[in-house]
Amino acid sequence: MERVCLDCGARLLGRSDKKFCSDQCRNNYNNRINRDQNNYVRNVHSQLRRNRKVLADLYEDGHHHIHRDALIAQGYNFTFFTHLVETREGARWSYCFEYGFMETEEGYLDLQKSRSYLEMVEEEE
Repeated sequence: MERVCLDCGARLLGRSDKKFCSDQCRNNYNNRINRDQNNYVRNVHSQLRRNRKVLADLYEDGHHHIHRDALIAQGYNFTFFTHLVETREGARWSYCFEYGFMETEEGYLDLQKSRSYLEMVEEEE
C-alpha cells in the first residue's frame, strides 16, 4: 500500500509513520483543521482589542464620565470584556484589560484605569 501526504497527496518516502511530505503540507493541513476554532479566537481577541482601544482613547483624552452611546458610536461591544470587579460597597466595574467602567446614572459611565491589573499580570510572570 502506497502512503501519501495527508495534505497534497504526494507519495511519501522515508519513515513508516510519516504523514506529510513537508513542513508546509503539515502546516497547511493543521491550519485547515483548526481554522474554525482559530477564527473564533481571532474574532474575540479582535473585539477585545477594539474595546480596549475605545476605552483607552476616551480615558486618555480626559473623558472620565461619558454616556454609553459614545462608546457604542466608536464600536464598543458591551458583550466582550476581560473581567468584572465588585467593590465592598457593591459597585460593579466591567474591565477590558486595565480600562474599566461602572454605570452610574441612567446611561452614563465612569471610566477608570486600573494599575492593579498590570501589577497582577507582572506578579504572575
